[in-house]
Amino acid sequence: MRSAGQVVAVALDAVFDALEPGITTAELDDIARRTIRAEGAKPAFLGLYGFPAVACISINAEIVHGIPGERIVSDGDLVSVDCGAIVDGFYSDHARTAVAGDNADDERLRLVDICRESLLQGIEQCVPHNRVGDISNAVEQFVRDAGFELVREYVGHGVGRELHEAPPVPNVGNAGTGPLLMEGMTIAIEPMIMSGSWETKVLDDGWTVVTADGSLSAHFEHTVAITADGPEVLTSARNG
Repeated sequence: MRSAGQVVAVALDAVFDALEPGITTAELDDIARRTIRAEGAKPAFLGLYGFPAVACISINAEIVHGIPGERIVSDGDLVSVDCGAIVDGFYSDHARTAVAGDNADDERLRLVDICRESLLQGIEQCVPHNRVGDISNAVEQFVRDAGFELVREYVGHGVGRELHEAPPVPNVGNAGTGPLLMEGMTIAIEPMIMSGSWETKVLDDGWTVVTADGSLSAHFEHTVAITADGPEVLTSARNG
């Protein structure tokens, strides 16, 4: 799983290095595909539940599961990329959000920063004998204190021999509740936050989840191992 995590981190490094106004989401998806293959791994998302691409690429009000295509990225777009890799039958899952180009207003930059930091707040709770609710509550409280909302219908999850395993890891919840965290567990924590209402809807393509009120959204995700020495982020980039 460390190997799978490193592969997807390298793939997202390559994708975000190439992110600029004028590129299409299909071109970004192709970069992820080529990088994962070059690392000797398999894409985790391609064909899963019928998904037609290697990466989910979502823009602005799109939260998750955006399908790459001929859509052109514009200056100032919020671009979220969610991707996974398989190495020797083990999965990784990783997502990042960034603003394309130089036209980044304060609201977009702050949304990205809060979402990224909320993930780190959740990771800090990943120690043996804590509970999933401790992760959920840490994420929720940080985001709410910043004045943003969180997605309810879509959650983090266990990950290992399958991309989606037990337990579910919500982004809202009460501390001290939920499944016990034990040494050796591997989970994906993925805050999905928005600048408006928490309500969502799915577009006619059957995949793309958007904010119901058209507000902006950001998404970050790491695959994390619970160890005796604390959380180990398996999808951390090679340069840290």
